[in-house]
Amino acid sequence: MMPSYTHTLINPQNGELAFKVVGLDNYSFPDTLQRLSYYTVVLISEGQGKLQSGFSEHEFSDNTLLCFAPYQPFLLDTGSSKGYVINFHPDFFCIHKHHKEVACNGVLFNNIYQPPFHELGARTTQKLLKIIGNMQEELRQEGLAQHELMVSFLKIFLITASRSRAGMVDAATTEEELSRREGHGEPFVLQKLKDAIEEHYRQKHSAGEYAQMLNISPKALARMTKAHFSRTLTDMIAERIVIEAKRELYLTAKPVKAIAYELGFGDEYHFSRFFKNKAAVSPQVYRNKVGFARGEI
Repeated sequence: MMPSYTHTLINPQNGELAFKVVGLDNYSFPDTLQRLSYYTVVLISEGQGKLQSGFSEHEFSDNTLLCFAPYQPFLLDTGSSKGYVINFHPDFFCIHKHHKEVACNGVLFNNIYQPPFHELGARTTQKLLKIIGNMQEELRQEGLAQHELMVSFLKIFLITASRSRAGMVDAATTEEELSRREGHGEPFVLQKLKDAIEEHYRQKHSAGEYAQMLNISPKALARMTKAHFSRTLTDMIAERIVIEAKRELYLTAKPVKAIAYELGFGDEYHFSRFFKNKAAVSPQVYRNKVGFARGEI
């Protein structure tokens, strides 16, 4: 384990955080639910802890990576664990604009079907620790093109982590361990449900509509969704809508009214109330804090 110092880059335009890497021994998570205006990545190399995300509670241990998108609610207790925390603002590195390069959106972040953490192989943990060491070394000195180099380190970190979650595990991982990680799979109807949500979330917002589409009773679908995803179907649909709303608010200059209409809301007020209920801030505040038309698409 490298020495744990706090290293921070500040956005010179607004004086706010752009990028930070800090050891867990120098980082204190509050004991209340938090929603940060930047991405948070927590690497647990040793130790155990607890996570509350949405209505679910999870326990984690050594070799775990936790990833949270801006304004995603979470309550984290890392105890006496060892590891590191990386914070970065979307203006420093936008996972949407760089999706083809990094492919972490929907894998590490904004994954509505899995909890926001996953186990790492020991080799992957060591790779990530080495990248963090490179970040710390670069941040201890000011050099030419430091911003570009830090973005490169962050890309490598996220690509390595995304490969791990996507199943590109360490070569030393045994079939038995891989089987334990993947569990017993999920029913075919839930795979169809995922496809249906991705195709129809802009128009269909109720759980009943998806049950009818899949030709299954609402109660049966609700039980299966709760058992396999540890959350209700209504919550999953709502989160998918919010993820797309956040993307539109950050990447485009579209009026909130237009975004509301595209996501199937009859008026801006209904959409704004829905968004604030889920993200704890209004669409306009989110746009002001996280970004506004930073990269038109």
